Amino acid sequence: MAFDLPTAWAGILAVAVVLYVVMDGFDLGIGVLFPSAENEQQRDQMMASVAPFWDGNETWLVLGGGGLLVAFPAAYGVIMPALYLPVIAMLLALVLRGVAFEYRAPHAGNTAAWSLVFFGASTVAAFFQGVILGGLIQGIRVENGAFAGGAFDWATPFALLCGLGVVAGYALLGATWLIMKTEGAVAERARRQARVLLVVVMGFMVAVSLWTPLAFPRIQERWFSAPNIYVLWIVPVITGAVALAVWRATERHDWVPFVGAIGLFLLGYLGLGISTYPYVVPPSLTIWDTASSPSTQIFMLAGTVVLLPIILAYVAYVYWLFRGKVGEDESYH
Repeated sequence: MAFDLPTAWAGILAVAVVLYVVMDGFDLGIGVLFPSAENEQQRDQMMASVAPFWDGNETWLVLGGGGLLVAFPAAYGVIMPALYLPVIAMLLALVLRGVAFEYRAPHAGNTAAWSLVFFGASTVAAFFQGVILGGLIQGIRVENGAFAGGAFDWATPFALLCGLGVVAGYALLGATWLIMKTEGAVAERARRQARVLLVVVMGFMVAVSLWTPLAFPRIQERWFSAPNIYVLWIVPVITGAVALAVWRATERHDWVPFVGAIGLFLLGYLGLGISTYPYVVPPSLTIWDTASSPSTQIFMLAGTVVLLPIILAYVAYVYWLFRGKVGEDESYH
């Protein structure tokens, strides 16, 4: 049980993170794309396309953070002080974004101001999520089971690159979502934006893929040592094939680009897992080093096994209920 329980919880947290990144990623991406709209009516349409979903999408962030605290408290105790500043910046931006979403009422006289806030908060939240990711990948200094670094150890060129990459990736998700869910000028502009963003995102993926093995020997060994290299080469090949499929699909398909963009995120996530597993705090603390007691994990797992399928079923129902495209004259309020 000491082996199986941490592995099970690592799987649950991995699912929670990927669901958050995909689901909240596209509505954060729509915020990033807000300035590209020609007028407030188009921004109304963009916002209406995510209105039924956006607040529920953040459920997975709560599960990820809460699950980390309960299942791997030692890891939580290291990660939070190491990344405290970007985490706080991200959370404040998410709060401000929610306020902007609710207060940005069409024809209320302050729509443009709240649109600017929505754009800024969405971009800041996306950027710092990428910075947090970069801070984890590059590693956290740990001594005697506690964080032993400084408050700005995360602020490196690599982490900033990851932050910009996540902003571009979320914008790609947002553009492909708009292709699938909107009509008229917004959808046509999104098709053009998706192609440009796809090239940008692939550039960031290549940059990170080259940077990590060159800068971090543990990742180089994981990817390029035998026999791993004979199997893992398939991941970048599939990634290139999916990117090509998304490029072609943006011309005429509605839902294929969005599914393809999700595929790119999943492949990037797979690469991250290959690079870091089983470390939850690279490069020193594994999931077994930081796991809570078996009784705690069993207790929480019992509730999660019951509630998680219910949440997933409800989310699926909401997405099915609000299927279809949003017209040019529709708005949130």
